[in-house]
Amino acid sequence: MGQRLKIAGWISVGVLAGALTTVSLQTVARGSMAPLPLEELQQLAAVFGLIKTDYVEPVDDKKLITDAISGIVAGLDPHSQYFDKKSFKEFREGTSGRFVGVGIEITQEDGLIKVVSPIEGSPADRAGLKTGDLITKIGDEAVRGLPLNDAVKRIRGEPGTKITLTVFRKDESRSFPVTITREEIKTQSVKAKLVEPGYAWIRISQFQDRTLDDFVRKAEDIYQKDPNIKGLVLDLRNDPGGLLDAAIGISAAFLPEGATVVSTDGQLAESKAIFTASPSNYVRRGNGDPLKRLPEVFRKVPMVVLVNEGSASASEIVAGALQDNHRATIMGSQTFGKGSVQTVRPLGPDTGIKLTTARYFTPSGKSIQARGIVPDVMVDETAEGDVFAALRLRESDLVKHLDNTQGGEAATDKALEKAREEARKKLEEEAKNAKVERKLPEFGSDKDFPLVQALNQLKGQPVQASKTLTERKEARKDD
Repeated sequence: MGQRLKIAGWISVGVLAGALTTVSLQTVARGSMAPLPLEELQQLAAVFGLIKTDYVEPVDDKKLITDAISGIVAGLDPHSQYFDKKSFKEFREGTSGRFVGVGIEITQEDGLIKVVSPIEGSPADRAGLKTGDLITKIGDEAVRGLPLNDAVKRIRGEPGTKITLTVFRKDESRSFPVTITREEIKTQSVKAKLVEPGYAWIRISQFQDRTLDDFVRKAEDIYQKDPNIKGLVLDLRNDPGGLLDAAIGISAAFLPEGATVVSTDGQLAESKAIFTASPSNYVRRGNGDPLKRLPEVFRKVPMVVLVNEGSASASEIVAGALQDNHRATIMGSQTFGKGSVQTVRPLGPDTGIKLTTARYFTPSGKSIQARGIVPDVMVDETAEGDVFAALRLRESDLVKHLDNTQGGEAATDKALEKAREEARKKLEEEAKNAKVERKLPEFGSDKDFPLVQALNQLKGQPVQASKTLTERKEARKDD
């Protein structure tokens, strides 16, 4: 199959590259290099020399070169990135599900750091941080304008050390400090339970090394408690992605062997590939196939997949595979829309770059880049609606995002901004009303509105579809 594609995730305290996740390809050597643009390289050398001789104070050579590389790579798209020694180590840690930090997934919004979600059971979760909280200070340093990677570095630290974050909570119109003790985070990527007799709920919060094994163990536990499973809800809400082989394995749990899960296309020959629901695409070398232990009922049981704007990358691959193969009903809101593949290439023993090398496509050939997976049934977050959806960032909101090459009518920035302004005004009005409680119920609880609708779908009962959500087209990007 050539080189193995892997979707390597985010990590530590945040979703890298603007909200949500990354896809990576194992390194392959290029057989040749295109001719170098000598005139432009001479200009680069001239700028380097001018800074060394004319800048107000001396600048370290290594810093200049590192900043130049970072700028070149970051200028391509939101997901390409240069890794220095520390960030390369942190990136590698991300796929294992173990890292030292406070346990929050973050993105940027209006120059501030926004909490996508606290990792369940983490120090941040225990300290009461919530989805949507804005971090305005890290220690004594204001974060407005601070690059996301720099914010990640400042929040991370040694186990047992403390960090104070200043948080602005929009729905309460207040700022407050939170002191959190850093610790090693061991994320549990799979949760599961019987929500009622015959109906199971399995949540995957990210795709990691252990996800497929954990999924099978959870499914076995459910089967032991109730072998008469009538329906399954696979919950991928706020799942920012992770390892591709794990995503293929989860898809393979519900698809016939050999069914197409995802395809990729790019300039490299190795980037043109089709990945199917076959053990060779998800079984790690030296390990057995975990799906051989999966109770047979899960392969054919009626199922619903829940997604939202926080479902990205690998989770979109799973949702797209199950949707296109007509295996599940997709419910919720339109997903994030990260449909690009990043290749991690070492530049030395402890540095490297993550470079966008391909786009990926669902089994029917659809690109989700800057569009996302559109649910079969749009469902709000609450019974009262989901009027703040316009405020949430997606791939198409990120500066320099790749276009969706399959075209389609694009929403204008003006129309999108108008919708956001209306949502902001409504948020401000609700903030003035102390009786309004906007906290969303815990995923998997009996008050989880989308889960209730998913169960209704499985039982053939009426579903309360959204009255406000519509498909959002790709927004035109700035040149």
